Amino acid sequence: MYSLIVNTGQGALAILLIMSLIAANKSSKLIFSKNEQELNRKTRKLIFWSWSLLLLALLSSAADVALAAAYHPAFWLDRLLLRTPLLLLTAISIPLSALPRIRKLAQRTQAGSDQELDVARRRHATETGLVMPFKLTALAAAGAFYFFLAPPLPFVWFKVLMPITILVFLGGLLWMHQSNRNQVAAASPEATVYRPWRRRFRISGSAIAAAVIISLPVLIAADKSRLPDRMPMMTGTPDWGLSETASKHHSHSALGGLLHASHLPGTEAGQEASGSPSISVADLAGPRDGEADRVFDLVAKQAEVKLSSGKAVQAWTYNGVIPGPELRMKLGELIEVRLVNEDIADGVTIHWHGLDVPNAEDGVAGATQDAVMPGESHTYRFRAEQVGTFWYHSHQHSKEAVEKGLFGMLIVEPPSTEDEPGEDITVATHVWEGGGLAIGDNDTLQRKIVAPGTPVKIRLLNTDNWTRKAHHVTGTSFRVTAIDGVELNKPGELRGTALYLTTGARYDLAFIMPDNPVYVSVNGSKKLGVLLAPDGGKDYEVPDIDGSGGLFDPSHYGEPADTPFGPDSVFDREFTMLLDNGLAFYNGVPGLYDTINGNVFPRTPMFVVKEGEVVKTTIINRSAVDHPMHLHGHHMLVLSRNGEVTTGSPWWSDTLDVLPGEVYEVAFLADNPGLWMDHCHNLVHAAAGMTMHLMYDGVSSPFEIGREVLNHPE
Repeated sequence: MYSLIVNTGQGALAILLIMSLIAANKSSKLIFSKNEQELNRKTRKLIFWSWSLLLLALLSSAADVALAAAYHPAFWLDRLLLRTPLLLLTAISIPLSALPRIRKLAQRTQAGSDQELDVARRRHATETGLVMPFKLTALAAAGAFYFFLAPPLPFVWFKVLMPITILVFLGGLLWMHQSNRNQVAAASPEATVYRPWRRRFRISGSAIAAAVIISLPVLIAADKSRLPDRMPMMTGTPDWGLSETASKHHSHSALGGLLHASHLPGTEAGQEASGSPSISVADLAGPRDGEADRVFDLVAKQAEVKLSSGKAVQAWTYNGVIPGPELRMKLGELIEVRLVNEDIADGVTIHWHGLDVPNAEDGVAGATQDAVMPGESHTYRFRAEQVGTFWYHSHQHSKEAVEKGLFGMLIVEPPSTEDEPGEDITVATHVWEGGGLAIGDNDTLQRKIVAPGTPVKIRLLNTDNWTRKAHHVTGTSFRVTAIDGVELNKPGELRGTALYLTTGARYDLAFIMPDNPVYVSVNGSKKLGVLLAPDGGKDYEVPDIDGSGGLFDPSHYGEPADTPFGPDSVFDREFTMLLDNGLAFYNGVPGLYDTINGNVFPRTPMFVVKEGEVVKTTIINRSAVDHPMHLHGHHMLVLSRNGEVTTGSPWWSDTLDVLPGEVYEVAFLADNPGLWMDHCHNLVHAAAGMTMHLMYDGVSSPFEIGREVLNHPE
């Protein structure tokens, strides 16, 4: 519904802008009519244009009112306070001022003689009250369209003073110009001759002059957006998240220091703003001593890899395979991973997606380490402290790296699983360049023999950019036992339920193998999935997809359990994350970018917390597409979705899919000090600036990004 309302409003606005420009031009050219007959015809046509503009303005405004009636104020506040008044005040002037004059002029020229227009007709045709409503409507539509392209977020009046002032100034100029035209027409006894080339030359000159005036601030904005040669990842505007409620729980002296630091331009959150000593990210490492329980060697290199269909993929790989080797380990084990870059010219790292490792082991180039360039190596050491399904991937040029294959599964098992019978199947979907959609390196149907009565675990992972993947289990009931590596409490039986998985997210499924085939499908395809057969004696056909169970909703699934905090808790910090689209410059390039709080990196906010605090974030998606928001180093407890408190099992997530029009309230415990990325895991968006950071007060990073630095995390 949100997309329908927004698209209706924006579509009406776009049509209004085009039609109002045409109508303004038509009304302005009434004076050039050769005779009363032509003037009468043109005047009557303006009646149609008048009502059309009014209806479009009302439709666009009605969409804003509909948003206000059904959605969070963040979705409509700027629209209702800016766009709606702009459109209505000007569009209503058409029936109040222009239409009566149009009808009067049409009546007076009803005879339709072929005589040239006299002074009275020329004066009536150029009346300010007739022409200006059309011009002002066009100007207002242009202003409203600008606010659509560049929404002032978070909304404060200060941000709109300059655009509003410019609109008022231009409206005044148009009024003066039209008044002057009317006076000239009334004073001159000669007919006004239409000279199109002179008129076009004048309009072109005005447009060029306006472009020159506008180009200066545009060029300044483009230049300011360029990444410097070198910059610490901590550079940015700290957001301390001290709401009125939260601030009462902080001492006045500490609060004073924090607020003072937050107003310093270019402040780095790791600086000793609150008087606490600074600790380097590099020191927030896993155990350096002691023999590792498991050691993995991963070599990043280019390779040509064949999919199951025989299609060849030119890939970037770990150990020459796609996906990379599956890393399995036990809870509590000390893990050592040695990464060697053989020939990936852009450099590589390893980020442990969803596994909350110490900050120095997080594998983000420019934040927690330098990129590993060809011929170099890097060693990661950490304890596996969470049971569940995770994955790893490079976080250097991550968009291209993941697309080309630098990722793999990471599974942490309970300490004792040796004697547990069962089938453990991974379904990791990916779109390969030149190979299309596949499950790992299988782009054809997979068949497996599973004896009836066997416990089956299915681990679903979506590694793709941009798209959600739909999974169905046909042939048996099942349970969703874990989300993003965290077990659900007492999950119930599901059948025919569609599971939509966003990029980076994971679901664990469980069922007991029946004595009939079970099919796990991807995007409803009967040609791509996993078909489990109870025996090998039959060549079972793929069953029709069972989608009878509706959509899976984690917010009301399973049974409640105790959590360390909840919707009614008192939070130490409260942040708001507004996701939207807007005109912006990123590294000097203009475009319609996906933004966080109205900005792209490095102007996105940096959320600053202290260790031990309970933090709440409200995530609001005003944009036209979904955004899977991924917070490194922490799991978020989902408190509510669209104002509705979660009532099922505690829902912990590290990659939360926020659809257009949705509002999530999430909370986490700040128990893992460091500098942590928080970004959209549609890596296309992240690479274009939809990224920010969670920063612990008193932490600093020695690593840098920039044009002269090899570190490029996205």
